[in-house]
Amino acid sequence: MIHSSAIIHPQAQVGSGCEIGPFCVIGENVILGENNKFHSHVVVDGYTKMGAGNEVFPFVAIGTKTQDLKYKGGNPRLEIGDKNVFREGATVHCGTNDGEATVIGSHNLFLIQAHVAHDCILGNHIIMSGYTGLAGHVVVGDHAIISGFSAVHQFCRIGKYSIIGGCSKIVQDVPPFMIVDGNPGETRTINKIGLERAGFSDEAQAALRAAYKVLFREGLSTPNALAKIEAELPPLPEVQYLVQFVRASERGVSK
Repeated sequence: MIHSSAIIHPQAQVGSGCEIGPFCVIGENVILGENNKFHSHVVVDGYTKMGAGNEVFPFVAIGTKTQDLKYKGGNPRLEIGDKNVFREGATVHCGTNDGEATVIGSHNLFLIQAHVAHDCILGNHIIMSGYTGLAGHVVVGDHAIISGFSAVHQFCRIGKYSIIGGCSKIVQDVPPFMIVDGNPGETRTINKIGLERAGFSDEAQAALRAAYKVLFREGLSTPNALAKIEAELPPLPEVQYLVQFVRASERGVSK
């Protein structure tokens, strides 16, 4: 299952059932779980640990050195879960500081030329469309979708079940369950289609729509809007999560 032209460092750990195609390069400190498939011309380097069942297409670079100029050496890491797909030209970098890590969960899809920078933390079931980029220290929640050619500023948070429109510039946090679009990004409405597909109840969707109007359409300050939501809307888990996410924001949320 390993092509004769592949270069695998003798110290690399390769799990059973892995397919490593032509001209792939696997570095010294790489640990691969079972049944990963590397089509061809893939580079996996650095202190990278990858779970099982991932599929990596040609010209992907995983675990290479951070582009952060603050890098001073050491062993920053990259940790990747299971059953992710990295399409052609995608890039993922290790963390910057010794002992820190870029972390990617499971069941994510990274389309062509998608980029995950140093120290990002990604959950599960995320889609990054073609030519999207995450700067350093971005946090992305489960089931978020980042549409093509969008760019996310460092230290932003992308809430779960949110969707970012194509060609958007994200400089503040993207609230969960919402659609954000534009340059700079603005919160447009709730992610109705995404919530329906995920099986959220009608009650939860109605409460989130009401919360959206209070937060983004009534002209209230953020503390007053959150207080009104807590006082007037049902304490559903989705509403509580939205309130907690906005309250914890350090960059502010996209309005």
